[in-house]
Amino acid sequence: MFSLFFLCLCLKSYICFGADTITANQSLSGDQTIVSAGEKFELGFFKAGNTSNYYIGMWYYKKLVPEQTIVWVANRVQPVSDRFSSELRISDGNLVLFKSKTPIWSTDVSSSSASSIHVVLLDNGNLVLRAGSLPLWQSFDQPAHTFLPESKIGFNNVTKRTQVLTSWKNSEDPSPGQFSLELDPTSKSYIIKWNRSQQYWTSGLWDQNRHVFSLSPEMRHYIYNFSYVTNENESYFTYTLYDASITSRIIMDVSGQVQQLSWLHSQGWYLFWSRPRKQCDVYGVCGPFSSCSEKSLPFCNCLNGFEPKLKVGWDLQDYSLGCSRKTRLQCGNVTGVDGMSDQFIEMSSRLSSADIQFQNLTYVYSMEDCESICLNDCNCTAYGYSSSSSECSTWKGDLWADENGRTLYIRIPASDPTSRKRTIVIATVSATAGLLTIVFGYFLWKNTLGKRSETIKNLSAAGVENDTELPLFSLRSILVATNNFSEANKLGEGGFGPVYKGILPENQEVAIKRLSKKSGQGQQEFMNELKLIAKLQHTNLVRLLGCCIEAEEMILMYEYMPNRSLDKFLFDPSEKTKLDWGRRFRIIEGIAQGLLYIHKYSRLKIIHRDLKASNILLDGTMNPKISDFGMAKIFDINQTQANTNRVVFFFFLKSTNRVVGTYGYMSPEYARYGHFSEKSDVFSFGVLLLEIVSGKKNAIFHRFERSPTLAGWVSKKACKFARYYKVENFKYIGTFRQERL
Repeated sequence: MFSLFFLCLCLKSYICFGADTITANQSLSGDQTIVSAGEKFELGFFKAGNTSNYYIGMWYYKKLVPEQTIVWVANRVQPVSDRFSSELRISDGNLVLFKSKTPIWSTDVSSSSASSIHVVLLDNGNLVLRAGSLPLWQSFDQPAHTFLPESKIGFNNVTKRTQVLTSWKNSEDPSPGQFSLELDPTSKSYIIKWNRSQQYWTSGLWDQNRHVFSLSPEMRHYIYNFSYVTNENESYFTYTLYDASITSRIIMDVSGQVQQLSWLHSQGWYLFWSRPRKQCDVYGVCGPFSSCSEKSLPFCNCLNGFEPKLKVGWDLQDYSLGCSRKTRLQCGNVTGVDGMSDQFIEMSSRLSSADIQFQNLTYVYSMEDCESICLNDCNCTAYGYSSSSSECSTWKGDLWADENGRTLYIRIPASDPTSRKRTIVIATVSATAGLLTIVFGYFLWKNTLGKRSETIKNLSAAGVENDTELPLFSLRSILVATNNFSEANKLGEGGFGPVYKGILPENQEVAIKRLSKKSGQGQQEFMNELKLIAKLQHTNLVRLLGCCIEAEEMILMYEYMPNRSLDKFLFDPSEKTKLDWGRRFRIIEGIAQGLLYIHKYSRLKIIHRDLKASNILLDGTMNPKISDFGMAKIFDINQTQANTNRVVFFFFLKSTNRVVGTYGYMSPEYARYGHFSEKSDVFSFGVLLLEIVSGKKNAIFHRFERSPTLAGWVSKKACKFARYYKVENFKYIGTFRQERL
């Protein structure tokens, strides 16, 4: 008995008499924790970030996930400052958190058999309050921001409780934030709401037969098995993992996006998908008087003349309070500094529906009249004018915006430095622009306008502006970013044309691909890649940021990959030593994930047709990203095979009967007969896998007559191996070699 007592004193991090259970005569305090029987989850006090607040929460056990990852919080709105003077224990049939003997959180259930009450932490991450074997309360019914396998998102008709995921307020504050993921029982779909009121995303209808969501089929993913349950008592979504050894979760992130992450010991938490795809599609993500831009980090920035209301919040990714004016406005036409009244700055924006209530519509003769109306109203924040309908719209109160939409004019005080600078800049730019227009206008028109009009006409017919949802950059901005396409900025050159490194005004590094006039590829491939990759989003696909279609130039802008392409590391003797087996495996896994996505889980079913080492780019942490979709084909959902002499490009630019790609990576049926399918890409992936494993370049085998490809060389080696070890099914390996597969 004494030895047992001594053991309890030593094991301070656990409650004695049951490491996964709290009974009626036990409590949890200080550094003590309980751990589920299979050592999957741990429960105890944790500290949120650099604050002094402590919470009762649950996280993955350290043997499973070394870094503490919180999946559930009990006292989200009432933290404690001292975990040693606080305790979690059973009181009056409930699990209660006491702060200096004052209850601040409770399971709040009724029970008649308080003596048999106990709490147990299960291996699925569910904390259950029981009376004997009867469950009275469970944490799965009150989720925080994490949707764990086997838990629920739904509605209970008996208890009238909903299971809703709610984001943290910021990265260091687990109190409920503004974004929530919940079930819409009428449409059997997930929806995300802002402030529990404004819906801004939906997964689409649940297809019971295919077990997918109509607008987000990739949410199901190959590791998840979703199901929808409805009866007279409750309606809910739940999911399980096909492979129980995988650690994966869904969260409602502080960004306003729902995300699916899986733990990879080599990379940490790996983001597979997030919805909405674009950060700026999240409602109110940046707060009032700010703008959201996908082209910069952070995504949120205050408008000119404004500054963050709470700088600390912005540092913690909480932009909800938005921005406030640096200088107070003058009322009406009252003059301020230098005898000037309030000014207006131009901004392209899209108002959220929450601000439409502030809109006042008036019909005026000119934009100057509209400006005057706003200027004479002390509460007017901004105005917009439509010359086609003579409509003057004015807004009062806070203004929410992002980078897309109509042009608004935001009110700023005359004393604001932005206003003065704007006046000087406008005058200077106007004079310069007028002079340049007079001197060079005729020559620019004569040399480029005719060809530019024809190009733009063709591209507009293909629907580039409406369908791609991509930012259009001016040629001037591209020239500035690349230092006029200088050789010093050149990263390399492929079949499409040269690729340059560029620096945008926000100091964002980008890769700029310029269609060469000598290129064998042309407008067809340009449009194919432009419109196809713009509709894809995956961590293992290169991200397209925008394009430029001006004069005779056709330019694509991508995220910058500092480690360039995979072939540089595989085949350069000075670089190949950097690819250890762990990195090679992670690269293979990443390419497979990207390929699986475009074949099965993207909005479009896509065959790449040119998968090779030079088309695999590596980011700063050596994560692979598939690039160059100029030769790709789009299939119907139920289509399994196509032929080059019968397929028309998806965008109906012109037909093609070419067999495109790189010899040695092509499958035999494609190279010989022009038949291609997902299997064509899988064959190319197999060749690429051989290159990664062997370190040998597929192209070098072209010079050998007996082994014209790397695959042929491998099969020849396999035959020798089979002969030496007298493998019984040698004849099948021989057939494999003869077919050169």
